[in-house]
Amino acid sequence: MTPLTREEIKTVILEFCRKEFEMENPGLDEDLREVYEFDSIDAIELLLEIENLLESELTQEEKKQAMEIRTLNHVLDYIESLMKYRAAADGGASS
Repeated sequence: MTPLTREEIKTVILEFCRKEFEMENPGLDEDLREVYEFDSIDAIELLLEIENLLESELTQEEKKQAMEIRTLNHVLDYIESLMKYRAAADGGASS
């Protein structure tokens, strides 16, 4: 899988948030819990979307890291870091 750019990730996540959570023009630094009443069910749906985007399941450790997510910028950072880590791991395995 070719890693997506931050803009491509942002487009996918914003579209998902509009469809699933009815967020219109969400601010990237707004606290999801405070502003959008994001709850644990919403977080699970978001993690499933991230897995779809990555085309693989998240590990328990990756799910734990997701507990720190508070804003959409955090979501973008999280996905970018997972893609970079996985690309490096894949590259190392085939060398």
